[in-house]
Amino acid sequence: MTITFLGTGTSQGVPVIGCTCEVCSSVDFRDKRLRSSVHIQTENLSLVIDTGPDFRQQMLRENIQRVDAILMTHAHRDHTAGLDDVRAYNFKQNITMPVYGMHETLSQIQSDFAYIFGPDNYPGLPRITLLPITSQPFSINNVEIIPLPVLHLKLPVLGFRIGSFAYITDANYIPEETLEKLRGIKHLVLNALQREPHISHFNLAEAIDMVKTINPEKAWFTHISHKLGTQRTIEKELPEGIALAWDGLQLSIA
Repeated sequence: MTITFLGTGTSQGVPVIGCTCEVCSSVDFRDKRLRSSVHIQTENLSLVIDTGPDFRQQMLRENIQRVDAILMTHAHRDHTAGLDDVRAYNFKQNITMPVYGMHETLSQIQSDFAYIFGPDNYPGLPRITLLPITSQPFSINNVEIIPLPVLHLKLPVLGFRIGSFAYITDANYIPEETLEKLRGIKHLVLNALQREPHISHFNLAEAIDMVKTINPEKAWFTHISHKLGTQRTIEKELPEGIALAWDGLQLSIA
């Protein structure tokens, strides 16, 4: 299985207009963080988690030619706003794209993209099938996917586990039931927004503590705000086995 980080930032993580902080002015490519998303490639499945506003740019950059399905963590626009651009895969693959998410997430997507789901089958519109999921495991192309319920303040969000890999973004609380589902995980991706406390995201210290609780072999932080600091600075402070991810990073996982 190959994991490609399409984006590791937030809407506060991309270069901010007028900001002259060390991240926004950095020339290190690792500090240029588009909105958070990952691509997962297995032998039988090409899968994307979240389609933020930078979706088209990310897919072109990584030259991803096929997408079999999309998983949505939640309905915030920094995770869904690029959904219209699945039309390129509709045309290329001649498929209607399956999009999986919680009922509440899909309802919001249906409202936000009402023109896609209206009664008029206008030529050229994206073709999307919304498929509700719960916290129960399900399969796509014989690949088992385990939803991981977490909380983004009070908003339910889903992370996902596939084999020894787990991806959790936009969270500041992981319930015991989900920690049980993470038992034995080897590779963990977790959000770490900034140094300061935040109302709905793990900050850096909280994310490090959560990694110690889950105890994977390796952890990567994502959903990084420009407030956190540069890659070069932060990587020196992280405990062994924890790293900051960056846009375009690829992981090969057995």
